[in-house]
Amino acid sequence: MASCGQQLSFSQPPERVVTLDQSSTETLLALGLQDRMVGTSNLKTKIAPQYRAAYGKVPVLHPKILTGEQLRAATPDFVVSSFADLYTKDRVGTRKELQGLDLPSFVSAVDCPQANKPGLTPFERLFQDYENLGRIFHVEARASALVSQQRKVTTQAVKARKGLASRPSVVWVYSVFNGVPYVAGNGGMPSDMSRLIGARNAFDDINEEWPEVSWEEIAKRDPDVIVIGDLSERGTPGDSAEEKRTMMRKHPVVSQLAAVRKNRVIELPGIEMDPSVRTVHALQQFVDGMKDLGYGR
Repeated sequence: MASCGQQLSFSQPPERVVTLDQSSTETLLALGLQDRMVGTSNLKTKIAPQYRAAYGKVPVLHPKILTGEQLRAATPDFVVSSFADLYTKDRVGTRKELQGLDLPSFVSAVDCPQANKPGLTPFERLFQDYENLGRIFHVEARASALVSQQRKVTTQAVKARKGLASRPSVVWVYSVFNGVPYVAGNGGMPSDMSRLIGARNAFDDINEEWPEVSWEEIAKRDPDVIVIGDLSERGTPGDSAEEKRTMMRKHPVVSQLAAVRKNRVIELPGIEMDPSVRTVHALQQFVDGMKDLGYGR
């Protein structure tokens, strides 16, 4: 089995797994693998209620980004991450370095489209993650059940399209750092959520998952709807949804957009904009929010 360009082979299911981010942590918990986990890290917000009991049994190696020393001290036999950029020399080490230590590593297929079959949507690649992890841990039935459950949500989202008279444009604001917004570009989950309901991600012309843009550039796109991610528990200035709303209301150009003046703004948990078992929850909230604004039925 391949994961983002690295071949993975297991003589038996891993028994000592470390996850490098909250999304991968919750994915393994959803598959009932907490007894195989010897460490988690990089918590951005509270664990989803349905996973808290299981999460309480897993050691938290670091609340933020894990280091190579902390990873090795846990003596894992498998490392799982939603993001390729968590495998760097200044973090846990590159995947090649870990491979040299006979430590296999996994990267979500959503974050590695170039190494997957062309044409697969982000949600299809996310479901592929569940199936691959199911095979690795020999819990195929659990993985299939999870895929089936989440496909129902994506199918319902497609049905909401029928109520759209046109393709409304949407800007997804994930975070704001030093006053500069980061928005959803092409290829990520927000782009796919927009596509599913028949809307258009306003920054789909940028082939980056979360490109840095300017408020003026957002104003030029003049979106019908703005989605803002709430990352308030992460604690960085500009992370909360209310801070983002305040910035938009105070900005001399953005404040004049119809989406801001008419409060066509949808708030979603920021972490659910990333690929994880919680993304379908964001999708459902997005569909409901668009219906509330008069888009869809």
